Amino acid sequence: MITTRRRAALRAATAFVAAGALVGGLTACAGGDDTPTPAQEIPAEGIDDGSTLTLWTRAPMERQANLLVDAYNASHENQVELTVVPNDDYVAKVGAAAGSDGLPDLFAADIVYVPNWVQQGLFTDITEQIDGLDYKDSINKGHLSAGTYEGKEHVLPFVLDLSMLFWNKELFAEAGLDPEKAPETLAEFADAAKAIQALDKPDTYGTASGLNCGGCLVFTWFPSIWASGDEVMNEEGTESLLASDTAKEVYSTWKDLYDEGAVLPGSAEETGPTWTAAFSEGKVGLMPFPATLLSSLEFDAGVAGLPGVDGGASTFVGGDGIGISKDSEQSPQAWNFLQWMMSEEAQVDVLAKDNNAVSRDDLADNQYAAEDPRLVTINEVAGMGDTPVALQFQQAFNAPGSPWLTLVRNAVLGDDDSVDADNDEITAVLAQ
Repeated sequence: MITTRRRAALRAATAFVAAGALVGGLTACAGGDDTPTPAQEIPAEGIDDGSTLTLWTRAPMERQANLLVDAYNASHENQVELTVVPNDDYVAKVGAAAGSDGLPDLFAADIVYVPNWVQQGLFTDITEQIDGLDYKDSINKGHLSAGTYEGKEHVLPFVLDLSMLFWNKELFAEAGLDPEKAPETLAEFADAAKAIQALDKPDTYGTASGLNCGGCLVFTWFPSIWASGDEVMNEEGTESLLASDTAKEVYSTWKDLYDEGAVLPGSAEETGPTWTAAFSEGKVGLMPFPATLLSSLEFDAGVAGLPGVDGGASTFVGGDGIGISKDSEQSPQAWNFLQWMMSEEAQVDVLAKDNNAVSRDDLADNQYAAEDPRLVTINEVAGMGDTPVALQFQQAFNAPGSPWLTLVRNAVLGDDDSVDADNDEITAVLAQ
């Protein structure tokens, strides 16, 4: 689970950037003053006076963002204008806008970028407003911690995204597998993938992944290491532990699946934009998959935590945080949206109703979760997950050509036994 030490580390993490070139750019965006802007006087519920608010989000959160914005606009005098930006363009767009004082009133950010943007002063300090919420203690701690800098709070959870094991129940039944039973170990996962591949159905594969997408791989493979009781880095985030026996078992399992032809061929060059598409189309038997996409599936899918080598379950606790930008002149109106977004009305009747995880644990046991056991599973597994933290996380893991990506491609697609050497390269970047 997200431990106290990780929450502390997350608060201290301030160097998540999309590319090294943006570090100086974002510092300049704040005019050299990296003290986040304090909010102007804001009533507890903000102000709803018919103002027009602007909000940016990245494309992976489009469905949830539209649901929230539409529901807010239908019930408030204020109106929110939503802009959805392609994922690969989002960080550059935020950086450019911050440099020209052109940020929207509200903007969301991948949780791994939030600490850096908070430290650089891109978000307004809304500590007083967050502390005034009588349910504050039930708000997802990882997201709150990501937006906390020098004791000041700046973001709330926008959308929680968890990596879960999804399987196609129809394909499971066809392959003679129990469609109601999740694989409980990594070996059972592999066996199920091979059984579905053995159906020899046209354009249908056992499993899939994003084998040229570092972010996809940390999101989907790290949980199997955590579920096995191991860590992916040391406490300080300066040493990679991805050459452990457990980690090597993860790589060898996927290598065997790939060599056996049970992995969607396009996975080898998948850089991220379409890594979930084949499963969504019913052409993949089982795979690690984002919980946020549950509501988009048009077939019956099972959901469970991602299994470890010998059992257990875990998840990558990701998603986006959201706050009021330094450039907004409508903080009271923007807060009206944020406090509504955290309300039971929005969390349950908008997000949970659409099969999304809620951001408040006091609302996890809601009427929609009770109707769909998969939502209960997602909410339960959220407490077993983790959020890896390192100052050089982006460069070590998510960036194109990262040493983590090199390690995986060598281990799964190549024949060289270079895991130990490649792991040392990850450490070299983390320790910079």
